[in-house]
Amino acid sequence: MRVKIFDEAHEKDLEESINAFLEELDEDKEIIDIKYEVSVSVFSEEQIYCFSAMIIYT
Repeated sequence: MRVKIFDEAHEKDLEESINAFLEELDEDKEIIDIKYEVSVSVFSEEQIYCFSAMIIYT
């Protein structure tokens, strides 16, 4: 079992990173699960978002 973690500042960047990884993944590999998370923090008056995902595969 293997794990690949992605962390991006924008959801579109995360989508592109995951799709690129999946396109390069060997056909004999099996995706077991994909976990997705969004974190938000506030710095002064600015909201900061963090979009992350973890792909578990064999």
